[in-house]
Amino acid sequence: MIPPLIVQEAMQRGIQLIAITDHNASANVAAVQKAAAGSSLVVLPGMELQTREEVHLLCIFDEIGQLEAWQQQVDRLLPGIANRPEYFGEQFVVDETGEFVRHEPRLLLTSANLSLEEAVERVSELGGLAIPAHVDRQVFGMIANLGFIPTSVDLPALEISRHLAIDRACQVFPQLSGYPLIQSGDVHRLDEFLGVTELHIERPVLSEIRLALAGRAGRSLHHIRVEDQKMDKAPHFT
Repeated sequence: MIPPLIVQEAMQRGIQLIAITDHNASANVAAVQKAAAGSSLVVLPGMELQTREEVHLLCIFDEIGQLEAWQQQVDRLLPGIANRPEYFGEQFVVDETGEFVRHEPRLLLTSANLSLEEAVERVSELGGLAIPAHVDRQVFGMIANLGFIPTSVDLPALEISRHLAIDRACQVFPQLSGYPLIQSGDVHRLDEFLGVTELHIERPVLSEIRLALAGRAGRSLHHIRVEDQKMDKAPHFT
């Protein structure tokens, strides 16, 4: 997706807060942040890590420097396999206008040699927030791949896919009970933005997001239906 179009689509949908989480990669994050500069949209830096267990984990940070430090760790733990565009598609890095900068030569559609527990711990050490992604999916989902939600891992929330209604999630998957749930879209195309996870927070920073997920200090987490989206709502986490 092109950075200016990402910003435009989010703002048109009344979304005020997004995180860019490319698969095992972060080279395009700064471009989206630059494209959003001067607008009302806040862009948090992040990554969707694929762990050794083939579980997708959202790794979100406050600062680009934290993400860069995380990328350095991930780079050392990815296998040295070259991408084959004819099979896996091109891996582009672009600037804030969407202009081509370079190809990413390494294969990103693979797992880092890092367990889920290790990844959560390392992200936390860097000051980041780690949330398992689309846990209900059969592919790269925690429940299908692990068979359970590990209680030994400190998880502030779980993300469910767009295909499972929030109000049915715990009925279908009782393991989700007791965890804050977000439903943020796993957006790969502009028409896939959801913006249905609503955070009532004072500032768009991880410390506030943690409070909202925990329902503490007057911060809170709510969910809205797609058809109820309106402009100028409280920040949405996408």
